[in-house]
Amino acid sequence: MKDGQNTVIYVGKAVSLRSRVRSYFQNSVTDPKVRSLVARITQFEYIVTENEVEALILECNLIKEHNPKYNIRLKDNKAYPYIKLTDERLPRLVFAHQREKKGKGRMFGPYPGGDRVREILRVVHDVWPLRRCFRRFPRDFGKGRPCLQQHLQHCKAPCHGLISEEDYQLMVDEAVAFIQGKVEPVVARLQKEMAVCAEDLEFERAAELRNILGSIKLLTEKQQVENTSVDDRDVIALARREDEALVQVFFVRDGKMTGREHFMMQGTESELSGAEIFAAFIKQFYGEAAFIPRELILGQAAAEHDTLVAWLSQLKGRSVRIIVPQKGEKHQLLQLAARNAALTLEQFGAHIKRETTRAQTALGELADALHLREPPLRIEAYDISNIQGFESVGSMVVFEDGKTKRSDYRKFKIKGVHGPDDYASMEEVITRRFKRLLSGEEFGKKPDLLMIDGGKGQVNAAEEVLMNMGLSIPVCGMVKDDRHRTRGLMYNNEEISMPRNSEGFRLVTRVQDEVHRFALEYHRKLRADSQVRSVLDEIPGIGAARRKALMRHFKGIEPIRKASVEELVQVDAMNKRAAEAVYNFFR
Repeated sequence: MKDGQNTVIYVGKAVSLRSRVRSYFQNSVTDPKVRSLVARITQFEYIVTENEVEALILECNLIKEHNPKYNIRLKDNKAYPYIKLTDERLPRLVFAHQREKKGKGRMFGPYPGGDRVREILRVVHDVWPLRRCFRRFPRDFGKGRPCLQQHLQHCKAPCHGLISEEDYQLMVDEAVAFIQGKVEPVVARLQKEMAVCAEDLEFERAAELRNILGSIKLLTEKQQVENTSVDDRDVIALARREDEALVQVFFVRDGKMTGREHFMMQGTESELSGAEIFAAFIKQFYGEAAFIPRELILGQAAAEHDTLVAWLSQLKGRSVRIIVPQKGEKHQLLQLAARNAALTLEQFGAHIKRETTRAQTALGELADALHLREPPLRIEAYDISNIQGFESVGSMVVFEDGKTKRSDYRKFKIKGVHGPDDYASMEEVITRRFKRLLSGEEFGKKPDLLMIDGGKGQVNAAEEVLMNMGLSIPVCGMVKDDRHRTRGLMYNNEEISMPRNSEGFRLVTRVQDEVHRFALEYHRKLRADSQVRSVLDEIPGIGAARRKALMRHFKGIEPIRKASVEELVQVDAMNKRAAEAVYNFFR
Protein backbone atom coordinates (compact mmCIF):
# COMPACT_ATOMS: atom_id res chain seq x y z
CA MET A 1 0.00 0.00 0.00
CA LYS A 2 1.39 3.42 -1.03
CA ASP A 3 0.56 7.02 -0.19
CA GLY A 4 0.43 10.11 -2.37
CA GLN A 5 4.25 10.46 -2.39
CA ASN A 6 4.62 6.91 -3.75
CA THR A 7 5.99 5.83 -0.36
CA VAL A 8 5.31 2.27 0.79
CA ILE A 9 3.35 2.60 4.04
CA TYR A 10 2.24 -1.02 4.58
CA VAL A 11 3.25 -4.48 3.36
CA GLY A 12 0.97 -7.47 3.91
CA LYS A 13 0.19 -10.87 2.45
CA ALA A 14 -2.91 -13.00 2.08
CA VAL A 15 -4.15 -16.21 0.51
CA SER A 16 -7.23 -14.29 -0.63
CA LEU A 17 -6.10 -10.79 -1.59
CA ARG A 18 -9.65 -9.63 -2.33
CA SER A 19 -10.92 -10.52 1.17
CA ARG A 20 -7.86 -9.08 2.90
CA VAL A 21 -8.00 -5.71 1.15
CA ARG A 22 -11.76 -5.44 1.56
CA SER A 23 -11.43 -5.91 5.33
CA TYR A 24 -9.59 -2.60 5.62
CA PHE A 25 -12.43 -0.62 4.05
CA GLN A 26 -15.37 -1.82 6.15
CA ASN A 27 -17.43 0.81 7.97
CA SER A 28 -17.27 -1.38 11.08
CA VAL A 29 -13.48 -0.91 11.39
CA THR A 30 -12.75 0.92 14.65
CA ASP A 31 -9.00 0.35 14.95
CA PRO A 32 -7.47 3.89 14.80
CA LYS A 33 -4.29 2.55 13.20
CA VAL A 34 -6.22 0.91 10.33
CA ARG A 35 -8.36 4.03 9.84
CA SER A 36 -5.23 6.19 9.68
CA LEU A 37 -3.65 3.77 7.19
CA VAL A 38 -6.72 3.71 4.92
CA ALA A 39 -6.93 7.52 4.89
CA ARG A 40 -3.42 7.68 3.36
CA ILE A 41 -3.67 4.90 0.75
CA THR A 42 -3.66 6.11 -2.86
CA GLN A 43 -2.53 2.98 -4.71
CA PHE A 44 -1.87 -0.74 -4.35
CA GLU A 45 0.76 -3.04 -5.82
CA TYR A 46 0.71 -6.81 -5.54
CA ILE A 47 3.05 -9.69 -6.30
CA VAL A 48 1.91 -13.29 -6.81
CA THR A 49 4.01 -16.06 -5.21
CA GLU A 50 3.92 -19.84 -5.46
CA ASN A 51 3.14 -20.56 -1.79
CA GLU A 52 2.80 -19.06 1.68
CA VAL A 53 6.46 -19.52 2.60
CA GLU A 54 7.57 -17.57 -0.48
CA ALA A 55 5.07 -14.86 0.44
CA LEU A 56 6.46 -14.67 3.97
CA ILE A 57 10.03 -14.36 2.69
CA LEU A 58 9.01 -11.60 0.28
CA GLU A 59 7.10 -9.80 3.03
CA CYS A 60 10.19 -9.84 5.28
CA ASN A 61 12.40 -8.49 2.50
CA LEU A 62 10.01 -5.69 1.59
CA ILE A 63 9.51 -4.60 5.20
CA LYS A 64 13.27 -4.50 5.66
CA GLU A 65 13.75 -2.50 2.45
CA HIS A 66 10.93 0.05 2.85
CA ASN A 67 10.48 0.22 6.66
CA PRO A 68 6.73 0.91 6.26
CA LYS A 69 5.15 3.15 8.88
CA TYR A 70 2.15 0.89 9.58
CA ASN A 71 3.94 -2.46 9.91
CA ILE A 72 5.11 -3.86 13.24
CA ARG A 73 8.88 -3.34 13.31
CA LEU A 74 11.87 -3.87 15.55
CA LYS A 75 12.37 -0.44 17.04
CA ASP A 76 16.10 -0.36 17.73
CA ASN A 77 18.43 -0.16 14.74
CA LYS A 78 21.46 -1.56 16.52
CA ALA A 79 23.78 -3.79 14.51
CA TYR A 80 24.39 -6.82 16.72
CA PRO A 81 27.91 -8.26 16.39
CA TYR A 82 28.93 -11.77 15.35
CA ILE A 83 31.97 -14.01 15.50
CA LYS A 84 33.10 -15.05 12.04
CA LEU A 85 35.07 -18.12 11.03
CA THR A 86 36.71 -17.06 7.77
CA ASP A 87 36.62 -19.32 4.73
CA GLU A 88 40.39 -19.11 4.15
CA ARG A 89 42.76 -22.04 3.77
CA LEU A 90 43.96 -21.44 7.36
CA PRO A 91 40.80 -20.01 8.96
CA ARG A 92 40.70 -17.21 11.54
CA LEU A 93 38.11 -16.33 14.18
CA VAL A 94 37.38 -12.60 14.02
CA PHE A 95 34.94 -9.96 15.22
CA ALA A 96 32.22 -9.22 12.63
CA HIS A 97 30.02 -6.13 12.85
CA GLN A 98 27.26 -7.62 10.76
CA ARG A 99 26.13 -10.86 9.20
CA GLU A 100 27.71 -11.54 5.81
CA LYS A 101 26.28 -13.32 2.82
CA LYS A 102 26.48 -17.07 2.48
CA GLY A 103 29.80 -18.31 1.16
CA LYS A 104 31.79 -15.60 2.98
CA GLY A 105 32.49 -17.69 6.07
CA ARG A 106 30.65 -19.21 9.01
CA MET A 107 28.88 -16.84 11.41
CA PHE A 108 28.12 -17.28 15.13
CA GLY A 109 25.69 -14.95 16.85
CA PRO A 110 24.27 -12.39 17.03
CA TYR A 111 25.61 -11.46 20.47
CA PRO A 112 24.12 -8.80 22.77
CA GLY A 113 27.15 -6.52 22.49
CA GLY A 114 30.70 -6.07 21.29
CA ASP A 115 32.21 -6.54 24.77
CA ARG A 116 30.77 -10.05 24.90
CA VAL A 117 32.32 -10.95 21.53
CA ARG A 118 35.74 -9.53 22.49
CA GLU A 119 35.65 -11.43 25.79
CA ILE A 120 34.94 -14.72 24.01
CA LEU A 121 37.65 -14.11 21.38
CA ARG A 122 40.19 -13.21 24.07
CA VAL A 123 39.62 -16.54 25.83
CA VAL A 124 39.65 -18.42 22.51
CA HIS A 125 43.01 -16.94 21.48
CA ASP A 126 44.45 -17.65 24.94
CA VAL A 127 43.52 -21.32 24.66
CA TRP A 128 44.01 -21.89 20.93
CA PRO A 129 46.90 -19.94 19.33
CA LEU A 130 45.16 -19.34 16.00
CA ARG A 131 46.62 -16.94 13.51
CA ARG A 132 45.40 -13.32 13.46
CA CYS A 133 47.36 -11.98 10.49
CA PHE A 134 45.99 -11.12 7.04
CA ARG A 135 48.35 -13.26 4.98
CA ARG A 136 46.96 -15.14 1.99
CA PHE A 137 47.67 -18.77 1.37
CA PRO A 138 49.22 -20.49 -0.50
CA ARG A 139 50.71 -17.24 -1.86
CA ASP A 140 52.41 -16.23 1.41
CA PHE A 141 53.64 -19.63 2.62
CA GLY A 142 57.25 -19.30 3.83
CA LYS A 143 57.60 -15.60 2.97
CA GLY A 144 59.39 -13.35 5.42
CA ARG A 145 59.86 -14.34 9.03
CA PRO A 146 57.25 -15.50 11.54
CA CYS A 147 55.56 -12.48 13.06
CA LEU A 148 55.71 -11.22 16.64
CA GLN A 149 52.65 -13.27 17.61
CA GLN A 150 54.66 -16.45 17.05
CA HIS A 151 57.52 -15.22 19.24
CA LEU A 152 54.99 -14.42 21.99
CA GLN A 153 53.60 -17.96 21.54
CA HIS A 154 50.21 -16.53 20.55
CA CYS A 155 50.36 -18.24 17.15
CA LYS A 156 51.72 -21.57 15.92
CA ALA A 157 52.95 -19.99 12.68
CA PRO A 158 51.20 -22.26 10.16
CA CYS A 159 52.51 -19.85 7.52
CA HIS A 160 56.00 -21.37 8.06
CA GLY A 161 54.93 -24.96 8.60
CA LEU A 162 55.56 -24.94 12.39
CA ILE A 163 52.21 -26.73 12.68
CA SER A 164 50.59 -28.92 10.05
CA GLU A 165 47.38 -27.82 8.40
CA GLU A 166 45.62 -30.89 9.85
CA ASP A 167 46.64 -30.04 13.43
CA TYR A 168 45.73 -26.39 12.86
CA GLN A 169 42.26 -27.43 11.67
CA LEU A 170 41.81 -29.54 14.82
CA MET A 171 42.49 -26.40 16.89
CA VAL A 172 39.93 -24.50 14.84
CA ASP A 173 37.31 -27.23 15.30
CA GLU A 174 37.86 -27.28 19.07
CA ALA A 175 37.59 -23.48 19.29
CA VAL A 176 34.35 -23.54 17.29
CA ALA A 177 32.92 -26.19 19.62
CA PHE A 178 33.79 -23.94 22.58
CA ILE A 179 32.00 -20.95 20.97
CA GLN A 180 28.96 -23.16 20.47
CA GLY A 181 28.84 -23.84 24.22
CA LYS A 182 30.75 -27.13 24.54
CA VAL A 183 32.92 -25.95 27.45
CA GLU A 184 33.41 -29.10 29.57
CA PRO A 185 35.90 -30.93 27.27
CA VAL A 186 38.07 -27.81 27.10
CA VAL A 187 38.06 -27.32 30.88
CA ALA A 188 38.91 -31.00 31.47
CA ARG A 189 41.84 -30.86 29.04
CA LEU A 190 43.25 -27.65 30.53
CA GLN A 191 42.94 -28.94 34.10
CA LYS A 192 44.82 -32.11 33.13
CA GLU A 193 47.53 -30.09 31.36
CA MET A 194 47.84 -27.76 34.40
CA ALA A 195 48.33 -30.72 36.72
CA VAL A 196 51.06 -32.15 34.46
CA CYS A 197 52.85 -28.78 34.34
CA ALA A 198 52.74 -28.52 38.12
CA GLU A 199 54.23 -31.99 38.50
CA ASP A 200 57.01 -31.10 36.04
CA LEU A 201 57.70 -27.88 38.00
CA GLU A 202 56.64 -25.74 35.02
CA PHE A 203 54.95 -23.26 37.34
CA GLU A 204 54.77 -20.36 34.88
CA ARG A 205 52.82 -22.46 32.37
CA ALA A 206 50.64 -23.87 35.17
CA ALA A 207 49.84 -20.34 36.36
CA GLU A 208 49.01 -19.31 32.80
CA LEU A 209 46.62 -22.26 32.47
CA ARG A 210 45.08 -21.41 35.86
CA ASN A 211 44.36 -17.87 34.63
CA ILE A 212 42.81 -19.20 31.43
CA LEU A 213 40.55 -21.52 33.43
CA GLY A 214 39.57 -18.55 35.58
CA SER A 215 38.60 -16.60 32.47
CA ILE A 216 36.51 -19.51 31.21
CA LYS A 217 34.83 -19.77 34.61
CA LEU A 218 33.96 -16.06 34.61
CA LEU A 219 32.65 -16.40 31.08
CA THR A 220 30.44 -19.36 31.93
CA GLU A 221 29.24 -18.00 35.29
CA LYS A 222 26.89 -15.81 33.26
CA GLN A 223 25.20 -18.95 32.00
CA GLN A 224 23.07 -19.64 35.06
CA VAL A 225 20.09 -21.43 33.60
CA GLU A 226 20.71 -25.19 33.54
CA ASN A 227 18.59 -27.57 31.51
CA THR A 228 18.48 -31.35 31.27
CA SER A 229 18.18 -31.22 27.48
CA VAL A 230 21.12 -30.47 25.23
CA ASP A 231 19.00 -29.00 22.44
CA ASP A 232 19.51 -25.34 21.55
CA ARG A 233 16.47 -23.16 22.06
CA ASP A 234 15.39 -19.54 22.30
CA VAL A 235 12.84 -18.52 24.93
CA ILE A 236 10.74 -15.55 23.80
CA ALA A 237 8.46 -13.56 26.10
CA LEU A 238 6.39 -10.42 25.52
CA ALA A 239 5.57 -7.54 27.87
CA ARG A 240 3.05 -4.82 26.96
CA ARG A 241 1.98 -1.56 28.52
CA GLU A 242 -0.39 0.92 26.89
CA ASP A 243 1.06 1.49 23.41
CA GLU A 244 4.45 -0.11 24.14
CA ALA A 245 5.64 -3.66 23.52
CA LEU A 246 8.94 -5.30 24.44
CA VAL A 247 10.17 -8.75 23.42
CA GLN A 248 12.69 -10.51 25.68
CA VAL A 249 14.78 -13.40 24.31
CA PHE A 250 16.81 -15.89 26.35
CA PHE A 251 19.42 -17.71 24.23
CA VAL A 252 19.90 -21.27 25.53
CA ARG A 253 22.77 -23.22 23.97
CA ASP A 254 23.77 -26.73 24.96
CA GLY A 255 21.53 -26.52 28.02
CA LYS A 256 22.93 -23.20 29.32
CA MET A 257 21.64 -19.67 28.95
CA THR A 258 24.41 -17.94 27.03
CA GLY A 259 22.83 -14.50 26.84
CA ARG A 260 19.67 -12.46 26.60
CA GLU A 261 18.47 -9.43 24.70
CA HIS A 262 15.40 -7.23 24.57
CA PHE A 263 13.77 -5.53 21.60
CA MET A 264 11.31 -2.65 21.59
CA MET A 265 8.65 -2.99 18.89
CA GLN A 266 7.15 -0.22 16.75
CA GLY A 267 3.68 -0.15 15.28
CA THR A 268 1.96 -1.77 18.27
CA GLU A 269 -0.20 1.21 19.24
CA SER A 270 -3.47 -0.37 18.08
CA GLU A 271 -5.38 -3.38 19.36
CA LEU A 272 -2.93 -5.89 17.93
CA SER A 273 -2.83 -9.34 19.48
CA GLY A 274 0.28 -10.79 21.06
CA ALA A 275 0.18 -13.51 18.41
CA GLU A 276 0.70 -10.92 15.66
CA ILE A 277 3.57 -9.27 17.54
CA PHE A 278 5.28 -12.64 18.09
CA ALA A 279 4.93 -13.46 14.38
CA ALA A 280 6.34 -10.08 13.30
CA PHE A 281 9.30 -10.41 15.67
CA ILE A 282 10.15 -13.96 14.54
CA LYS A 283 10.11 -12.96 10.87
CA GLN A 284 12.34 -9.92 11.34
CA PHE A 285 14.80 -11.30 13.90
CA TYR A 286 15.37 -14.80 12.49
CA GLY A 287 15.45 -13.52 8.92
CA GLU A 288 18.80 -11.93 9.88
CA ALA A 289 20.15 -14.30 12.57
CA ALA A 290 23.23 -16.38 11.76
CA PHE A 291 21.95 -19.24 13.91
CA ILE A 292 18.42 -20.62 14.28
CA PRO A 293 17.84 -22.98 17.23
CA ARG A 294 15.89 -26.20 16.88
CA GLU A 295 13.17 -24.94 19.20
CA LEU A 296 11.45 -21.63 19.93
CA ILE A 297 9.52 -21.37 23.19
CA LEU A 298 6.85 -18.65 23.07
CA GLY A 299 4.62 -17.10 25.68
CA GLN A 300 1.63 -17.64 23.40
CA ALA A 301 0.98 -19.11 19.97
CA ALA A 302 2.20 -16.95 17.08
CA ALA A 303 0.05 -16.03 14.13
CA GLU A 304 0.83 -17.97 10.92
CA HIS A 305 2.28 -20.81 13.02
CA ASP A 306 2.55 -23.42 10.26
CA THR A 307 4.04 -20.98 7.75
CA LEU A 308 6.61 -19.78 10.27
CA VAL A 309 7.63 -23.34 11.13
CA ALA A 310 8.06 -24.21 7.43
CA TRP A 311 10.06 -21.02 6.80
CA LEU A 312 12.38 -21.46 9.81
CA SER A 313 12.95 -25.13 8.91
CA GLN A 314 13.83 -24.08 5.39
CA LEU A 315 16.34 -21.49 6.68
CA LYS A 316 17.95 -23.94 9.11
CA GLY A 317 17.93 -26.92 6.77
CA ARG A 318 16.32 -29.16 9.37
CA SER A 319 13.13 -29.31 11.41
CA VAL A 320 12.38 -26.39 13.77
CA ARG A 321 9.65 -26.45 16.44
CA ILE A 322 7.62 -23.57 17.89
CA ILE A 323 5.95 -24.51 21.17
CA VAL A 324 3.95 -22.87 23.98
CA PRO A 325 4.61 -24.95 27.14
CA GLN A 326 1.95 -25.04 29.85
CA LYS A 327 3.98 -26.74 32.59
CA GLY A 328 7.38 -28.17 33.44
CA GLU A 329 10.86 -26.66 33.28
CA LYS A 330 10.29 -25.01 29.90
CA HIS A 331 7.25 -23.22 31.30
CA GLN A 332 9.31 -22.08 34.30
CA LEU A 333 12.02 -20.76 31.98
CA LEU A 334 9.36 -18.91 30.01
CA GLN A 335 7.99 -17.35 33.21
CA LEU A 336 11.51 -16.17 34.08
CA ALA A 337 11.81 -14.53 30.64
CA ALA A 338 8.37 -12.92 31.08
CA ARG A 339 9.34 -11.44 34.46
CA ASN A 340 12.53 -10.05 32.93
CA ALA A 341 10.55 -8.61 30.03
CA ALA A 342 8.18 -6.82 32.41
CA LEU A 343 11.05 -5.39 34.47
CA THR A 344 12.95 -4.29 31.36
CA LEU A 345 9.87 -2.60 29.92
CA GLU A 346 9.34 -0.76 33.18
CA GLN A 347 12.90 0.56 33.10
CA PHE A 348 13.60 0.85 29.40
CA GLY A 349 10.06 1.82 28.40
CA ALA A 350 10.05 4.81 30.74
CA HIS A 351 13.28 6.05 29.15
CA ILE A 352 11.90 5.55 25.65
CA LYS A 353 8.72 7.36 26.62
CA ARG A 354 10.68 10.33 27.96
CA GLU A 355 12.78 10.49 24.80
CA THR A 356 9.70 10.22 22.59
CA THR A 357 7.89 12.96 24.53
CA ARG A 358 10.98 15.17 24.31
CA ALA A 359 11.25 14.62 20.56
CA GLN A 360 7.55 15.33 19.99
CA THR A 361 7.79 18.51 22.07
CA ALA A 362 10.85 19.66 20.09
CA LEU A 363 9.18 19.03 16.74
CA GLY A 364 6.03 20.81 17.89
CA GLU A 365 8.01 23.86 19.02
CA LEU A 366 9.92 23.90 15.74
CA ALA A 367 6.62 23.76 13.78
CA ASP A 368 5.22 26.62 15.85
CA ALA A 369 8.32 28.76 15.31
CA LEU A 370 8.14 28.25 11.52
CA HIS A 371 4.32 28.35 11.38
CA LEU A 372 4.13 24.89 9.81
CA ARG A 373 0.83 23.00 9.72
CA GLU A 374 2.30 19.80 11.16
CA PRO A 375 5.53 18.87 12.98
CA PRO A 376 8.28 17.97 10.48
CA LEU A 377 8.72 14.23 10.98
CA ARG A 378 11.59 13.99 8.46
CA ILE A 379 14.21 16.75 8.54
CA GLU A 380 17.13 16.92 6.13
CA ALA A 381 20.04 19.22 6.97
CA TYR A 382 22.84 20.35 4.63
CA ASP A 383 26.26 21.96 5.05
CA ILE A 384 29.21 22.89 2.82
CA SER A 385 32.82 22.50 3.96
CA ASN A 386 36.02 23.71 2.24
CA ILE A 387 39.25 25.61 2.81
CA GLN A 388 39.52 28.46 0.30
CA GLY A 389 37.61 26.34 -2.18
CA PHE A 390 39.96 23.33 -1.81
CA GLU A 391 38.19 19.93 -1.82
CA SER A 392 34.70 21.42 -1.38
CA VAL A 393 32.22 18.89 -0.03
CA GLY A 394 28.59 18.84 0.98
CA SER A 395 26.88 16.78 3.65
CA MET A 396 23.30 15.68 4.20
CA VAL A 397 22.09 14.32 7.53
CA VAL A 398 18.59 13.08 8.32
CA PHE A 399 16.50 13.28 11.49
CA GLU A 400 13.29 11.25 11.68
CA ASP A 401 10.95 11.75 14.63
CA GLY A 402 13.64 13.93 16.19
CA LYS A 403 16.34 11.23 16.03
CA THR A 404 19.27 10.70 13.68
CA LYS A 405 18.77 8.24 10.84
CA ARG A 406 22.35 7.48 9.83
CA SER A 407 21.41 5.04 7.08
CA ASP A 408 20.10 8.02 5.07
CA TYR A 409 23.18 10.24 5.50
CA ARG A 410 24.87 11.22 2.24
CA LYS A 411 28.16 12.87 1.21
CA PHE A 412 28.66 15.03 -1.88
CA LYS A 413 31.96 15.89 -3.49
CA ILE A 414 31.42 19.24 -5.24
CA LYS A 415 32.09 18.79 -8.97
CA GLY A 416 30.86 21.87 -10.83
CA VAL A 417 32.03 24.73 -8.59
CA HIS A 418 35.58 26.12 -8.48
CA GLY A 419 36.71 28.27 -5.59
CA PRO A 420 35.04 29.11 -2.26
CA ASP A 421 31.46 29.65 -3.48
CA ASP A 422 29.17 28.22 -0.78
CA TYR A 423 26.00 29.42 -2.51
CA ALA A 424 26.76 27.66 -5.79
CA SER A 425 27.97 24.58 -3.92
CA MET A 426 24.71 24.42 -1.97
CA GLU A 427 22.77 24.79 -5.22
CA GLU A 428 24.68 21.84 -6.71
CA VAL A 429 24.09 19.62 -3.65
CA ILE A 430 20.36 20.33 -3.47
CA THR A 431 20.01 19.83 -7.23
CA ARG A 432 21.74 16.46 -7.17
CA ARG A 433 19.79 15.27 -4.15
CA PHE A 434 16.31 16.12 -5.47
CA LYS A 435 17.00 15.05 -9.04
CA ARG A 436 17.63 11.59 -7.63
CA LEU A 437 14.50 11.78 -5.50
CA LEU A 438 12.32 12.70 -8.49
CA SER A 439 13.91 10.02 -10.67
CA GLY A 440 13.40 7.39 -7.96
CA GLU A 441 17.10 6.46 -7.95
CA GLU A 442 17.78 6.77 -4.20
CA PHE A 443 17.59 8.90 -1.04
CA GLY A 444 14.22 7.55 0.02
CA LYS A 445 11.38 9.77 1.16
CA LYS A 446 10.54 13.40 0.56
CA PRO A 447 11.52 15.54 3.58
CA ASP A 448 9.08 17.69 5.54
CA LEU A 449 11.71 20.37 6.21
CA LEU A 450 15.14 21.38 4.91
CA MET A 451 17.57 22.97 7.34
CA ILE A 452 20.63 24.68 5.86
CA ASP A 453 23.73 25.46 7.90
CA GLY A 454 23.99 29.09 6.83
CA GLY A 455 22.09 32.34 6.28
CA LYS A 456 20.04 33.98 3.53
CA GLY A 457 22.39 33.16 0.65
CA GLN A 458 22.43 29.40 1.18
CA VAL A 459 18.69 29.29 1.97
CA ASN A 460 17.78 31.28 -1.17
CA ALA A 461 19.98 28.99 -3.29
CA ALA A 462 18.16 25.92 -1.97
CA GLU A 463 14.71 27.50 -2.36
CA GLU A 464 15.43 28.44 -5.98
CA VAL A 465 16.39 24.84 -6.82
CA LEU A 466 13.21 23.47 -5.25
CA MET A 467 11.04 26.05 -7.01
CA ASN A 468 12.57 25.20 -10.40
CA MET A 469 11.83 21.52 -9.75
CA GLY A 470 8.25 22.21 -8.75
CA LEU A 471 8.77 21.06 -5.16
CA SER A 472 7.12 22.76 -2.19
CA ILE A 473 9.29 22.08 0.87
CA PRO A 474 9.93 24.66 3.63
CA VAL A 475 13.59 25.69 3.91
CA CYS A 476 15.18 27.42 6.87
CA GLY A 477 18.74 28.39 7.74
CA MET A 478 20.53 27.67 11.00
CA VAL A 479 22.29 30.86 12.09
CA LYS A 480 25.35 30.95 14.37
CA ASP A 481 26.63 33.67 16.69
CA ASP A 482 30.14 35.16 16.83
CA ARG A 483 31.33 32.20 18.91
CA HIS A 484 30.14 29.73 16.26
CA ARG A 485 27.21 28.50 18.39
CA THR A 486 23.59 28.10 17.30
CA ARG A 487 21.72 31.41 17.60
CA GLY A 488 18.42 30.90 15.79
CA LEU A 489 16.69 30.19 12.48
CA MET A 490 16.45 32.12 9.21
CA TYR A 491 13.04 31.61 7.60
CA ASN A 492 11.28 33.69 4.91
CA ASN A 493 14.25 36.10 5.06
CA GLU A 494 13.64 36.80 8.74
CA GLU A 495 15.64 35.62 11.73
CA ILE A 496 13.55 33.68 14.25
CA SER A 497 14.68 33.33 17.86
CA MET A 498 13.77 30.40 20.07
CA PRO A 499 14.14 30.13 23.86
CA ARG A 500 17.55 28.61 24.55
CA ASN A 501 16.19 26.26 27.19
CA SER A 502 13.44 24.91 24.92
CA GLU A 503 13.46 21.42 23.39
CA GLY A 504 13.02 22.97 19.95
CA PHE A 505 16.21 25.02 20.28
CA ARG A 506 18.11 21.98 21.55
CA LEU A 507 16.95 20.00 18.51
CA VAL A 508 18.12 22.75 16.13
CA THR A 509 21.50 22.77 17.92
CA ARG A 510 21.83 18.99 17.56
CA VAL A 511 20.94 19.14 13.87
CA GLN A 512 23.44 21.94 13.18
CA ASP A 513 26.25 20.28 15.13
CA GLU A 514 25.63 16.92 13.43
CA VAL A 515 25.55 18.21 9.86
CA HIS A 516 28.67 20.31 10.49
CA ARG A 517 30.49 17.34 12.04
CA PHE A 518 29.59 15.09 9.13
CA ALA A 519 30.75 17.61 6.51
CA LEU A 520 34.00 18.35 8.35
CA GLU A 521 34.75 14.64 8.79
CA TYR A 522 34.38 14.03 5.04
CA HIS A 523 36.45 17.11 4.16
CA ARG A 524 39.29 16.02 6.44
CA LYS A 525 39.29 12.57 4.87
CA LEU A 526 39.59 13.99 1.36
CA ARG A 527 42.39 16.33 2.44
CA ALA A 528 44.25 13.44 4.03
CA ASP A 529 43.80 11.27 0.93
CA SER A 530 45.07 14.04 -1.34
CA GLN A 531 48.23 14.42 0.78
CA VAL A 532 49.10 10.72 0.67
CA ARG A 533 50.86 10.52 -2.65
CA SER A 534 53.87 8.64 -3.91
CA VAL A 535 56.02 8.40 -7.01
CA LEU A 536 53.88 5.42 -8.05
CA ASP A 537 50.97 7.80 -8.69
CA GLU A 538 52.95 9.20 -11.64
CA ILE A 539 52.98 5.83 -13.45
CA PRO A 540 50.22 5.42 -16.07
CA GLY A 541 47.90 2.52 -15.23
CA ILE A 542 48.88 2.36 -11.55
CA GLY A 543 45.94 3.36 -9.39
CA ALA A 544 45.32 3.17 -5.67
CA ALA A 545 44.72 -0.61 -5.60
CA ARG A 546 47.90 -1.50 -7.49
CA ARG A 547 49.94 1.07 -5.54
CA LYS A 548 48.83 -0.49 -2.24
CA ALA A 549 49.47 -4.00 -3.53
CA LEU A 550 53.02 -3.08 -4.64
CA MET A 551 53.85 -1.42 -1.32
CA ARG A 552 52.41 -4.33 0.64
CA HIS A 553 54.46 -6.82 -1.37
CA PHE A 554 57.81 -4.99 -1.63
CA LYS A 555 57.65 -2.89 1.59
CA GLY A 556 59.18 0.18 -0.07
CA ILE A 557 59.94 2.13 -3.26
CA GLU A 558 63.57 0.98 -3.63
CA PRO A 559 62.71 -2.78 -3.94
CA ILE A 560 60.06 -1.85 -6.52
CA ARG A 561 62.65 0.18 -8.44
CA LYS A 562 65.00 -2.83 -8.58
CA ALA A 563 62.33 -5.46 -9.36
CA SER A 564 62.16 -7.26 -12.69
CA VAL A 565 59.01 -7.56 -14.79
CA GLU A 566 58.69 -11.19 -13.69
CA GLU A 567 58.81 -10.19 -10.01
CA LEU A 568 56.30 -7.39 -10.51
CA VAL A 569 53.83 -9.71 -12.22
CA GLN A 570 53.73 -11.89 -9.08
CA VAL A 571 51.99 -9.09 -7.14
CA ASP A 572 48.22 -9.29 -6.73
CA ALA A 573 46.29 -6.93 -9.05
CA MET A 574 49.29 -6.61 -11.42
CA ASN A 575 49.24 -7.86 -15.01
CA LYS A 576 52.11 -7.91 -17.49
CA ARG A 577 51.21 -4.53 -19.03
CA ALA A 578 51.13 -2.82 -15.63
CA ALA A 579 54.38 -4.55 -14.59
CA GLU A 580 56.11 -3.32 -17.73
CA ALA A 581 54.84 0.21 -17.08
CA VAL A 582 56.41 0.19 -13.61
CA TYR A 583 59.64 -1.37 -14.86
CA ASN A 584 60.05 1.15 -17.70
CA PHE A 585 59.16 4.13 -15.46
CA PHE A 586 62.18 3.51 -13.23
CA ARG A 587 64.50 3.05 -16.19
